[in-house]
Amino acid sequence: MSDQDMIFSQEGEVAQIVLNRPDNGNMLTIDMVNRLASQVTDAGRDPGIKAILLAANGDDFCLGRDPSGAPEKAPKTAVEMRDALTSPILGVYAAVRGAQVPVVAAVQGLANGFGCAMAAVCDVTIAADNSRFALPEMSHDLPPTLAMCAHIDRTMTKSIGWLVYSTGQIDAETARNLGFVSQIVGADDLKSETDKFLAGLTARSRVALATCKTYLANARLMETDKAADYAGNLLSVVMSSK
Repeated sequence: MSDQDMIFSQEGEVAQIVLNRPDNGNMLTIDMVNRLASQVTDAGRDPGIKAILLAANGDDFCLGRDPSGAPEKAPKTAVEMRDALTSPILGVYAAVRGAQVPVVAAVQGLANGFGCAMAAVCDVTIAADNSRFALPEMSHDLPPTLAMCAHIDRTMTKSIGWLVYSTGQIDAETARNLGFVSQIVGADDLKSETDKFLAGLTARSRVALATCKTYLANARLMETDKAADYAGNLLSVVMSSK
């Protein structure tokens, strides 16, 4: 597997990560998962980056993990399984949540399993009107707790349950109603509309972008009065530093 299975580039102040295995639906190997986490982490710390784009070539965004060489096929202890499989996947979620700037997903076609989880965990998800989302793991009696972790602060709990238990697909409009898709655009307009949104983001200061992300991540866990105090404190710091 070459580095061309996932292309990293920088366009101005946007770090771009493009999944590039269109012939197999952009399924990710564990090596790709590890590299994805590393690239998001590095870009999120770069003071010259204001946004990170996660996109994919081909008809589908991501059909999930590549089953060839999957670690669960070999006998392993729970500790070995965590090191081989769950830690890399959780590392992607942690990298996205920990990035100082917004991570934006541009989704077309099917986002399946880990692909659906990646679409959900990003800060902003722009979906083509032909996109579909599914968590099909329970059809193999595999509880998708890792994917559920990506959704847990993005999607309504009963809706996560429906995705998991039914193993069915939902369309972009339903995904937006459930809370993990931000905007829907025409399939032919996905790139141009994503570029337009990123141009708007990069016109803002990095400090302002990072402050918004920090508030959205933390305030939801606070009581209303604490969230208000936190909002005032963050804004006061930003305004006083100008």
